[in-house]
Amino acid sequence: MGEFLKSTRFKVLLAFLAFLVGIMIYSVTKGGYSLSAASFINTITKPFRFASNSISMEMEKNADRISNADAYYEENLELKRQIGELNKKLTEYDDLLAEVEELRKLVVIKEEHPDNIFSQSAEVMGYIANDPFKGFTIDRGYADGIEPYAPVVTPEGIVGIIIEVSQHSSTVRTLLSPDLSIAAICSSTNTDFGIVEGSVLAAENFRTKLIHLNKDHGIKKGDLMITSGNSGLFPKDYAIGTVTEVGIEANGLSAYAEIEPAADISRLRSVFVIMDFEGKNDEEKEDNDEAEDTP
Repeated sequence: MGEFLKSTRFKVLLAFLAFLVGIMIYSVTKGGYSLSAASFINTITKPFRFASNSISMEMEKNADRISNADAYYEENLELKRQIGELNKKLTEYDDLLAEVEELRKLVVIKEEHPDNIFSQSAEVMGYIANDPFKGFTIDRGYADGIEPYAPVVTPEGIVGIIIEVSQHSSTVRTLLSPDLSIAAICSSTNTDFGIVEGSVLAAENFRTKLIHLNKDHGIKKGDLMITSGNSGLFPKDYAIGTVTEVGIEANGLSAYAEIEPAADISRLRSVFVIMDFEGKNDEEKEDNDEAEDTP
């Protein structure tokens, strides 16, 4: 401190303050502040006054925080509680919307197929690891009346069949699999029949294949293939998928068509199981058993 009082900086500061005091005394002795003197003093002292006001306001804020800390803490807890309640209500609202959407889908599919008996909406629990044909499990089983070989659908169309059932879950084989055969007919011509059966190559692009098709068929790109209901495993008039390509098999004896499934097999969230339908029998189930047993 003593070194500062002896320093040049202190002397300059002291001289500046003396100069300011001199101006103030001069102004008073001349009958009050002159405009020029007051303006000069305001200009010089403005940064000091601004800094002083800022320090004062900050001190007031800190004092308020300290004196009202308990009140702020309680208010913070209350706000957190209210936010928690709002988040809970939003979650319940989202669940309600999802439930309403599933009910809407069920109403739509029942209106289109009034003779079929459907399960309640079944949630897709997960896809089977390393299955190139996108098999998956659902959260309904024997306890919900689900049985093996029951068709699995969405409002968009056929998905596959149930192949394994436990008390509260089931496994679904999709129409991408070569172990599933579906009797199909072209909705446009109503005369061109074939069998929809998956293949490894087609499944890579989430496609399936229409085989055993007459070479003189009238099917073209963009036509919709639907279930014919001839075999008894699937009810009739369900969309299977849209034709994306037609051609002749390598053996030259029959034609084929590549099919894009009507339901997005890779992004399913929920499905419906057809519990019963008119014309149900076990003929196609036996065909699929044989396909599954074939090495």
